[in-house]
Amino acid sequence: MKNIVQNIFTDFAQTFQDEEIFTELLNNESVKIERVVSTGQITPVENAYDQIHDEWVILLAGSAKIWLEHKGDIELNYGDYLFIPAGQKHRVTFTSNLPPAVWLAIHIL
Repeated sequence: MKNIVQNIFTDFAQTFQDEEIFTELLNNESVKIERVVSTGQITPVENAYDQIHDEWVILLAGSAKIWLEHKGDIELNYGDYLFIPAGQKHRVTFTSNLPPAVWLAIHIL
């Protein structure tokens, strides 16, 4: 029988890559939950997110900065969380690589 208990900090084992690692943990008609492991990646200025759904993120490890339109850069350290309403343009402007920035993102569909 497959173990139903899993750990948010396993399965990425310090694999520093050029790309972020996205792991979908749950996806249904109401919510999508994903773990994101960042190791220095940022969102290019020209690719700011402008989502049609709300998003709640918490930084579980590392540090990061998120730029919000009309608010500027917001610094996040482990344990900090942020609600991003639908239509709020945003982008990641910094992520630590040692330790990796480990996010939990909850998309409210």
